[in-house]
Amino acid sequence: MGSPRTVAFHTLGCKLNFSETSSLQRMFEDQGYEVAEAYDHANIFVLNTCSVTDFADRKCRKYVRRVLRKNPDACVVVTGCYAQLKPAEIAEIEGVDMVLGAAEKFRMLDFIDQLDGAKSKGMVHTSEIGEITTFNNAFSFGDRTRSFLKVQDGCDYSCSFCTIPQARGRSRSDTVDQVVVNAQQLGKSGVREIVLTGVNLGDFGNGREVHALAGFSVKGNRSKKENLFIDLIRQLDQVKEVDRFRISSIEPNLCTEEIIDFVAQSNRFMPHFHMPLQSGNNKQLADMRRRYRRELYADRVARIKAVMPHACIGVDVIVGFPGETDEDFLESRQFIESLDISYLHVFTYSERANTPAATMDVKVDMNKRRKRNEILRSVSDQKKRKFYQDHIGEIRPVLLEPGKKSGQLSGWTDNYIRLNADENDESVNTIKDVEIQVDLLEYC
Repeated sequence: MGSPRTVAFHTLGCKLNFSETSSLQRMFEDQGYEVAEAYDHANIFVLNTCSVTDFADRKCRKYVRRVLRKNPDACVVVTGCYAQLKPAEIAEIEGVDMVLGAAEKFRMLDFIDQLDGAKSKGMVHTSEIGEITTFNNAFSFGDRTRSFLKVQDGCDYSCSFCTIPQARGRSRSDTVDQVVVNAQQLGKSGVREIVLTGVNLGDFGNGREVHALAGFSVKGNRSKKENLFIDLIRQLDQVKEVDRFRISSIEPNLCTEEIIDFVAQSNRFMPHFHMPLQSGNNKQLADMRRRYRRELYADRVARIKAVMPHACIGVDVIVGFPGETDEDFLESRQFIESLDISYLHVFTYSERANTPAATMDVKVDMNKRRKRNEILRSVSDQKKRKFYQDHIGEIRPVLLEPGKKSGQLSGWTDNYIRLNADENDESVNTIKDVEIQVDLLEYC
């Protein structure tokens, strides 16, 4: 491909995808590519996809069309979860030149030379998901304030609604030593906060552990000192180069009292937990093949609040799962309302091919699914406002970053309250104690 070689990226989905896109970007830069902020004049456009919901699939098509309207000569490369699950379907999208699966994602540069600058017809490079056994390091590095650091990938769970194990493979982890090295390097580069990410973060060390740099698997014979997630966060708590760590999301059955109590006394791990619930009804939890019941979830929330009354707790919920009756939803809603939580991420159930849930007979009407989503979003707004208001008058440390308005900074407190602050640009990427006042709160 002739010079200048330029590439643009767009990411759909989770924090894990953002960390991987950032690593892909650095790979291209190391090979002399110029990374374009906009895709209008890029030679190559890379779309890193998600496929948690049907809406994510549609967004893939939307962005391909948008890019080609503005830059019809761009070579379009699609990778990520959607690319692994439905490569042939993506290859048929008009304008897609190449589709790369999960195993091929981090070998993208090996395939790029096949794009000679002329538009191609959907070349596909994918491997069977069972063949994916390696772990690839990834972390985001943009504004140098916060970084998403990938420490785990894949999932051994078999939730009936989820395609992620099909898209990312079996659970596997980085080594504790390598994660610590990555964290130290990020801290030295100016990053003040690291968010630990993974598909099933709490499963760290229980899956196949893989040394990312050497490229070989380590099965069994792992040191008892670095087997589990608790061992990882204990080691990271000693990394002096980083001021803050957050746990992005952790399954309630893996969020042990040991982990909760450790965070409560830690100076670096923030009092912020995000635990997927999915349903507040045990019937749905069983049908979803979740590995806990609502009683355990309530116990985890109570434990967090007992040792950290100020902690923020976020919750994932799915509405409209097959067989969810009006009575089931009411029970779920009442359970959620009873919890001392801070906000919800509400997802409307959508059928995913090759999942047990897609074959269940009793479907919930789509209009009813949307209505239930609206109801729980209202509950989330109420929870969030109450949590914010409960802390008015407190002084909490805020990591400052550029705000939405000129001359104003914003940031997150340790317990994940979004604040605006009247500080100058010299305070960007500093941590300052700020009194939480009503006029500083940013609810959305």
